Amino acid sequence: MNTAAPAPTPTTRALAWCLHLLVIGLLALAAGRAVTDGRPHAGVIVAVSAACGLVYAVGPTLPGVRGSRRAAALWLAAVGACWLVLLALTPDAVWVAFPLYFLQLHLLPRRAGPAAVAATAAAAVAGFAAHQHSFSPAMAIGPALGAAVAVAVVRGYQALYRESEHRRRLIEELTATRADLAAAQHTAGVLAERDRLAREIHDTLAQGLSSIQLLLRAAERALPHTPQNAARYVDQARQAAVDNLAEARRFVAALTPPTLEGTTLADALERLCATTSARHRLTARFGLTGRPAPLTTAHEVALLRIAQSALANTVRHAEATTAEVTLSHLGDHVVLAVVDDGHGFDPARLPAPDPEAGGFGLAAMRARAEALGGTLTIGSAPGHGTTLAARLPLTPPTETQPEARP
Repeated sequence: MNTAAPAPTPTTRALAWCLHLLVIGLLALAAGRAVTDGRPHAGVIVAVSAACGLVYAVGPTLPGVRGSRRAAALWLAAVGACWLVLLALTPDAVWVAFPLYFLQLHLLPRRAGPAAVAATAAAAVAGFAAHQHSFSPAMAIGPALGAAVAVAVVRGYQALYRESEHRRRLIEELTATRADLAAAQHTAGVLAERDRLAREIHDTLAQGLSSIQLLLRAAERALPHTPQNAARYVDQARQAAVDNLAEARRFVAALTPPTLEGTTLADALERLCATTSARHRLTARFGLTGRPAPLTTAHEVALLRIAQSALANTVRHAEATTAEVTLSHLGDHVVLAVVDDGHGFDPARLPAPDPEAGGFGLAAMRARAEALGGTLTIGSAPGHGTTLAARLPLTPPTETQPEARP
């Protein structure tokens, strides 16, 4: 019935209805006893009881009473005035004081409520004593005890309600936090998957299409003077398209790369070097050092993709004649090194990645290495070739999520 009160719950509505029925019942009791006992002014008592009940019933239906403490206080004053008139006519009206206590404590401010209860209790005691034409301490026990009970019950209820509201807000905050966390995790998962897809597309489909483009360009240059060479280039381009189609299908199905199926990483790297040498003007050789240790699929996929990307960069940009790919097992680490004799570059002056010009290869390789707790180092200088080394621990850190298989 006030702006500070939250929306009523089923429990509070039930308590309000019980209070309404109690008031109407006590007013009906006072009117009924006046009639049955044949008291003087019985008709007036019935009329005042009816008027008091009518004033009381109108209050809860008025929006102003429900939304303003001042309007509620005026309504309580009108009900109290009717009750005082009824108390002056019949001692049975003293029982109506009890539900009035609850109304005053609920609708009035925290300090005004107990004061109104005390005044109502004093009026009840005085009215009853006036009808009895005497006063004794026993007459004050009932109204005073009822007032104390009402204050204790209302204060206890308010404390429980505040605690309930506090818990409700905590639950709402927790629910909102969980929703935000789920949204953040979903966004992080989407970004991580997008990053993985970007690396896979760059290291497989994009590099394959680039190789096909170079082969077809070589075939175009060979025509019409050396059709045999042109045919060989076209056949290599066709085979590259077949290989990339297989990569794409397994990439979509999230399977192991076809070059790793039924073989070891060393054999896959050796075939990669042989294929690169056959398709391009580059002699790529593979070397294996150290005692081979079993690698996880994530390690094998990352190292193979790094080698593919490094050799593709060598073919496209380095103008090298030879490239050495070395896989070294060094105890608790594995190192993949790619060394070429191309014209090199300045690692500190790399162009920014561009959708048209590319430039995503080194960033993708570094991301693959760091995803497994490793490092990627690049040594190069203009005119002195390039050395690229990916160093991965055999056991990734527990806080690092291993890269999922493509």
